[in-house]
Amino acid sequence: MNIKLTLHNISIPVLLALLIVYIVWGSTYLVIRFTIDSIPPFMLTGGRSFLAGISLVAIALMRKQTIPSKAQTWNAILVGAIMFGGGAGLVAFSEKWVESGLTALGVAATPIWAAIFVGLWGKWPNRLEWIGLLIGLIGIVILNMENGMRGNPIGAMALIVGPMMWAFASMWSRRLNMPEGFMSAAFQLLGGAFVLVFISYFAGESMTTFPTQQAVFGFFYLTIISSLITFTAYIYLVRTVRPSLATSYAYVNPVIAVMLGVFFADESITTTGIVAMIVILTGVALLAFGKERKKPEAIQATLSKA
Repeated sequence: MNIKLTLHNISIPVLLALLIVYIVWGSTYLVIRFTIDSIPPFMLTGGRSFLAGISLVAIALMRKQTIPSKAQTWNAILVGAIMFGGGAGLVAFSEKWVESGLTALGVAATPIWAAIFVGLWGKWPNRLEWIGLLIGLIGIVILNMENGMRGNPIGAMALIVGPMMWAFASMWSRRLNMPEGFMSAAFQLLGGAFVLVFISYFAGESMTTFPTQQAVFGFFYLTIISSLITFTAYIYLVRTVRPSLATSYAYVNPVIAVMLGVFFADESITTTGIVAMIVILTGVALLAFGKERKKPEAIQATLSKA
Protein backbone atom coordinates (compact mmCIF):
# COMPACT_ATOMS: atom_id res chain seq x y z
CA MET A 1 0.00 0.00 0.00
CA ASN A 2 1.33 3.41 -0.99
CA ILE A 3 1.28 5.67 2.07
CA LYS A 4 1.77 9.39 1.46
CA LEU A 5 3.23 11.15 4.48
CA THR A 6 1.82 14.60 5.16
CA LEU A 7 2.28 17.40 7.65
CA HIS A 8 -0.77 19.65 8.00
CA ASN A 9 -1.87 18.51 4.53
CA ILE A 10 1.56 19.30 3.04
CA SER A 11 3.41 16.29 1.62
CA ILE A 12 6.98 15.59 2.68
CA PRO A 13 8.42 16.32 -0.81
CA VAL A 14 6.60 19.66 -0.86
CA LEU A 15 7.84 20.49 2.65
CA LEU A 16 11.44 19.70 1.71
CA ALA A 17 11.17 21.77 -1.47
CA LEU A 18 9.79 24.71 0.54
CA LEU A 19 12.63 24.54 3.08
CA ILE A 20 15.24 24.51 0.31
CA VAL A 21 13.68 27.50 -1.44
CA TYR A 22 13.19 29.40 1.83
CA ILE A 23 16.73 29.01 3.15
CA VAL A 24 18.89 29.01 0.03
CA TRP A 25 17.17 31.84 -1.80
CA GLY A 26 17.22 33.86 1.42
CA SER A 27 21.02 33.75 1.34
CA THR A 28 21.51 34.48 -2.36
CA TYR A 29 20.93 38.24 -2.05
CA LEU A 30 24.01 38.70 0.09
CA VAL A 31 26.05 36.34 -2.10
CA ILE A 32 25.02 38.29 -5.22
CA ARG A 33 26.01 41.57 -3.60
CA PHE A 34 29.53 40.31 -2.89
CA THR A 35 29.88 38.59 -6.27
CA ILE A 36 28.87 41.51 -8.54
CA ASP A 37 31.83 43.49 -7.20
CA SER A 38 33.93 41.36 -9.59
CA ILE A 39 31.42 39.87 -12.04
CA PRO A 40 28.81 42.18 -13.69
CA PRO A 41 25.19 41.27 -12.78
CA PHE A 42 23.83 40.17 -16.18
CA MET A 43 27.04 38.28 -16.96
CA LEU A 44 26.86 36.61 -13.56
CA THR A 45 23.21 35.60 -13.92
CA GLY A 46 23.67 34.42 -17.50
CA GLY A 47 26.79 32.40 -16.70
CA ARG A 48 25.30 30.55 -13.75
CA SER A 49 22.05 29.93 -15.64
CA PHE A 50 23.95 28.43 -18.57
CA LEU A 51 26.11 26.11 -16.45
CA ALA A 52 23.16 24.99 -14.33
CA GLY A 53 21.03 24.40 -17.44
CA ILE A 54 23.70 22.30 -19.19
CA SER A 55 24.23 20.28 -16.00
CA LEU A 56 20.51 19.54 -15.70
CA VAL A 57 20.31 18.42 -19.34
CA ALA A 58 23.20 16.02 -18.70
CA ILE A 59 21.57 14.68 -15.52
CA ALA A 60 18.24 14.23 -17.31
CA LEU A 61 19.89 12.31 -20.16
CA MET A 62 21.76 10.07 -17.72
CA ARG A 63 18.48 9.33 -15.97
CA LYS A 64 16.95 8.59 -19.40
CA GLN A 65 14.18 11.12 -18.92
CA THR A 66 11.83 11.81 -21.78
CA ILE A 67 13.18 14.16 -24.44
CA PRO A 68 10.75 17.10 -24.63
CA SER A 69 8.88 17.83 -27.82
CA LYS A 70 9.73 20.88 -29.92
CA ALA A 71 6.71 22.74 -28.51
CA GLN A 72 7.63 21.89 -24.92
CA THR A 73 11.23 22.97 -25.49
CA TRP A 74 10.25 26.35 -26.93
CA ASN A 75 7.71 26.92 -24.16
CA ALA A 76 10.39 26.30 -21.52
CA ILE A 77 12.93 28.51 -23.31
CA LEU A 78 10.42 31.37 -23.59
CA VAL A 79 9.37 31.11 -19.95
CA GLY A 80 13.02 31.04 -18.88
CA ALA A 81 13.86 34.03 -21.06
CA ILE A 82 11.28 36.08 -19.16
CA MET A 83 11.93 34.57 -15.74
CA PHE A 84 15.72 34.82 -15.81
CA GLY A 85 16.45 37.30 -18.59
CA GLY A 86 14.04 39.77 -17.03
CA GLY A 87 13.33 38.61 -13.49
CA ALA A 88 16.57 37.28 -12.01
CA GLY A 89 18.75 39.52 -14.18
CA LEU A 90 17.03 42.73 -13.08
CA VAL A 91 17.10 41.70 -9.42
CA ALA A 92 20.87 41.13 -9.60
CA PHE A 93 21.22 44.42 -11.51
CA SER A 94 19.31 46.28 -8.76
CA GLU A 95 21.89 45.22 -6.17
CA LYS A 96 24.41 47.59 -7.74
CA TRP A 97 22.45 50.32 -5.93
CA VAL A 98 20.11 48.66 -3.43
CA GLU A 99 21.23 46.77 -0.30
CA SER A 100 20.62 43.02 -0.24
CA GLY A 101 18.00 43.24 2.53
CA LEU A 102 15.94 45.82 0.63
CA THR A 103 16.30 43.75 -2.53
CA ALA A 104 14.79 40.77 -0.74
CA LEU A 105 11.90 42.94 0.41
CA GLY A 106 11.25 43.96 -3.19
CA VAL A 107 11.24 40.32 -4.26
CA ALA A 108 8.82 39.63 -1.40
CA ALA A 109 6.17 41.20 -3.63
CA THR A 110 6.34 38.23 -6.03
CA PRO A 111 3.20 36.51 -4.63
CA ILE A 112 1.34 39.82 -4.94
CA TRP A 113 2.14 40.05 -8.66
CA ALA A 114 1.45 36.32 -9.09
CA ALA A 115 -2.03 36.72 -7.62
CA ILE A 116 -2.72 39.62 -9.98
CA PHE A 117 -1.62 37.68 -13.07
CA VAL A 118 -3.62 34.61 -12.06
CA GLY A 119 -6.62 36.91 -11.59
CA LEU A 120 -6.19 38.38 -15.08
CA TRP A 121 -6.45 34.81 -16.35
CA GLY A 122 -9.83 34.49 -14.63
CA LYS A 123 -8.98 33.00 -11.22
CA TRP A 124 -9.20 35.91 -8.82
CA PRO A 125 -8.37 35.40 -5.12
CA ASN A 126 -11.05 34.88 -2.51
CA ARG A 127 -11.96 37.56 0.05
CA LEU A 128 -9.10 36.85 2.47
CA GLU A 129 -6.57 36.71 -0.34
CA TRP A 130 -7.94 40.01 -1.72
CA ILE A 131 -7.23 41.61 1.64
CA GLY A 132 -3.70 40.21 1.55
CA LEU A 133 -3.26 41.47 -2.00
CA LEU A 134 -4.26 45.03 -1.10
CA ILE A 135 -2.13 45.06 2.06
CA GLY A 136 0.84 43.79 0.07
CA LEU A 137 0.46 46.53 -2.54
CA ILE A 138 0.41 49.13 0.25
CA GLY A 139 3.62 47.60 1.57
CA ILE A 140 5.25 47.97 -1.85
CA VAL A 141 4.36 51.67 -1.88
CA ILE A 142 5.85 52.09 1.61
CA LEU A 143 9.01 50.24 0.56
CA ASN A 144 9.57 52.68 -2.29
CA MET A 145 9.49 55.54 0.24
CA GLU A 146 12.53 54.05 2.00
CA ASN A 147 15.67 56.18 1.69
CA GLY A 148 17.69 53.44 0.00
CA MET A 149 15.03 53.11 -2.68
CA ARG A 150 14.22 56.81 -3.24
CA GLY A 151 17.90 57.60 -3.67
CA ASN A 152 18.32 54.94 -6.37
CA PRO A 153 15.47 55.21 -8.91
CA ILE A 154 17.13 52.86 -11.43
CA GLY A 155 17.61 50.17 -8.81
CA ALA A 156 14.09 50.72 -7.47
CA MET A 157 12.56 50.36 -10.94
CA ALA A 158 14.55 47.18 -11.65
CA LEU A 159 13.40 45.83 -8.30
CA ILE A 160 9.75 46.37 -9.22
CA VAL A 161 9.87 45.08 -12.80
CA GLY A 162 12.08 42.05 -12.03
CA PRO A 163 9.71 40.32 -9.57
CA MET A 164 6.76 41.17 -11.84
CA MET A 165 8.41 39.35 -14.75
CA TRP A 166 9.36 36.38 -12.54
CA ALA A 167 5.77 36.09 -11.26
CA PHE A 168 4.29 36.39 -14.75
CA ALA A 169 6.55 33.69 -16.19
CA SER A 170 5.96 31.38 -13.21
CA MET A 171 2.18 31.58 -13.48
CA TRP A 172 2.17 31.49 -17.28
CA SER A 173 4.18 28.25 -17.22
CA ARG A 174 1.22 26.56 -15.49
CA ARG A 175 -0.85 27.17 -18.61
CA LEU A 176 1.71 25.81 -21.06
CA ASN A 177 2.76 22.34 -22.15
CA MET A 178 6.12 22.17 -20.40
CA PRO A 179 8.82 19.47 -20.26
CA GLU A 180 8.85 17.13 -17.29
CA GLY A 181 11.42 16.69 -14.53
CA PHE A 182 14.90 18.13 -14.92
CA MET A 183 14.25 19.00 -18.56
CA SER A 184 11.79 21.72 -17.56
CA ALA A 185 14.23 23.54 -15.30
CA ALA A 186 17.11 22.93 -17.73
CA PHE A 187 15.55 24.60 -20.76
CA GLN A 188 14.18 27.46 -18.68
CA LEU A 189 17.68 28.15 -17.38
CA LEU A 190 19.14 27.92 -20.89
CA GLY A 191 16.46 30.24 -22.27
CA GLY A 192 17.34 32.78 -19.61
CA ALA A 193 21.07 32.40 -20.26
CA PHE A 194 20.59 33.09 -23.98
CA VAL A 195 18.77 36.36 -23.30
CA LEU A 196 21.16 37.43 -20.55
CA VAL A 197 24.18 37.04 -22.85
CA PHE A 198 22.66 39.57 -25.24
CA ILE A 199 21.67 41.93 -22.44
CA SER A 200 25.19 41.73 -20.99
CA TYR A 201 26.73 42.44 -24.40
CA PHE A 202 24.52 45.42 -25.23
CA ALA A 203 24.90 46.78 -21.68
CA GLY A 204 28.67 46.84 -22.27
CA GLU A 205 29.50 44.56 -19.34
CA SER A 206 33.07 43.32 -19.06
CA MET A 207 35.57 42.10 -16.46
CA THR A 208 38.77 44.12 -16.36
CA THR A 209 40.42 41.98 -13.67
CA PHE A 210 40.28 38.35 -12.61
CA PRO A 211 37.40 37.71 -10.15
CA THR A 212 38.27 37.62 -6.46
CA GLN A 213 38.24 34.36 -4.54
CA GLN A 214 35.05 35.56 -2.86
CA ALA A 215 33.41 36.18 -6.25
CA VAL A 216 34.44 32.76 -7.59
CA PHE A 217 32.94 31.08 -4.52
CA GLY A 218 29.79 33.15 -4.95
CA PHE A 219 29.50 32.22 -8.64
CA PHE A 220 29.63 28.50 -7.94
CA TYR A 221 27.31 28.79 -4.93
CA LEU A 222 24.76 30.60 -7.09
CA THR A 223 25.23 28.11 -9.93
CA ILE A 224 25.09 24.83 -8.02
CA ILE A 225 23.09 25.55 -4.89
CA SER A 226 20.78 28.35 -6.03
CA SER A 227 20.22 27.64 -9.73
CA LEU A 228 20.79 23.90 -10.06
CA ILE A 229 19.23 22.58 -6.87
CA THR A 230 16.89 25.29 -5.62
CA PHE A 231 15.36 26.28 -8.96
CA THR A 232 14.53 22.62 -9.59
CA ALA A 233 12.73 22.54 -6.23
CA TYR A 234 10.88 25.74 -7.16
CA ILE A 235 9.74 24.29 -10.52
CA TYR A 236 8.38 21.30 -8.62
CA LEU A 237 6.37 23.62 -6.36
CA VAL A 238 5.04 25.72 -9.26
CA ARG A 239 3.78 22.60 -11.05
CA THR A 240 2.40 20.92 -7.92
CA VAL A 241 0.87 23.39 -5.45
CA ARG A 242 -1.29 26.50 -5.63
CA PRO A 243 0.43 29.78 -6.64
CA SER A 244 0.27 31.39 -3.19
CA LEU A 245 2.14 28.47 -1.61
CA ALA A 246 4.62 28.09 -4.48
CA THR A 247 5.69 31.72 -4.06
CA SER A 248 5.46 31.81 -0.25
CA TYR A 249 9.27 31.75 -0.08
CA ALA A 250 9.01 35.49 -0.66
CA TYR A 251 7.92 36.17 2.94
CA VAL A 252 10.66 34.02 4.49
CA ASN A 253 13.57 35.10 2.27
CA PRO A 254 13.50 38.79 3.33
CA VAL A 255 13.87 37.96 7.02
CA ILE A 256 16.88 35.74 6.31
CA ALA A 257 18.35 38.26 3.85
CA VAL A 258 18.00 41.21 6.23
CA MET A 259 19.64 39.32 9.10
CA LEU A 260 22.53 38.15 6.91
CA GLY A 261 23.01 41.67 5.54
CA VAL A 262 23.14 43.17 9.02
CA PHE A 263 25.56 40.59 10.42
CA PHE A 264 27.90 40.10 7.44
CA ALA A 265 27.70 43.26 5.30
CA ASP A 266 27.12 46.04 7.84
CA GLU A 267 23.79 46.83 6.21
CA SER A 268 21.05 48.62 8.09
CA ILE A 269 17.31 48.87 7.76
CA THR A 270 15.34 52.02 8.58
CA THR A 271 12.03 52.30 10.37
CA THR A 272 10.35 52.74 6.99
CA GLY A 273 11.97 49.55 5.77
CA ILE A 274 10.83 47.64 8.85
CA VAL A 275 7.27 48.91 8.43
CA ALA A 276 7.34 47.96 4.74
CA MET A 277 8.59 44.47 5.60
CA ILE A 278 5.84 43.92 8.17
CA VAL A 279 3.12 45.17 5.82
CA ILE A 280 4.36 43.20 2.79
CA LEU A 281 4.86 39.99 4.75
CA THR A 282 1.43 40.35 6.35
CA GLY A 283 -0.14 40.64 2.91
CA VAL A 284 1.81 37.70 1.55
CA ALA A 285 0.94 35.59 4.62
CA LEU A 286 -2.76 36.25 4.04
CA LEU A 287 -2.32 35.19 0.43
CA ALA A 288 -0.45 32.04 1.42
CA PHE A 289 -2.80 30.93 4.16
CA GLY A 290 -6.06 32.07 2.61
CA LYS A 291 -8.73 29.49 1.99
CA GLU A 292 -7.44 27.17 -0.71
CA ARG A 293 -9.51 27.29 -3.84
CA LYS A 294 -10.02 24.39 -6.19
CA LYS A 295 -6.61 23.34 -7.35
CA PRO A 296 -6.04 23.62 -11.14
CA GLU A 297 -4.66 20.70 -13.08
CA ALA A 298 -0.91 20.45 -12.86
CA ILE A 299 1.73 18.09 -14.06
CA GLN A 300 2.35 15.87 -11.06
CA ALA A 301 6.01 15.39 -10.28
CA THR A 302 8.12 14.45 -7.29
CA LEU A 303 11.64 15.44 -6.33
CA SER A 304 12.68 11.80 -6.64
CA LYS A 305 11.60 11.77 -10.30
CA ALA A 306 12.78 15.28 -11.14
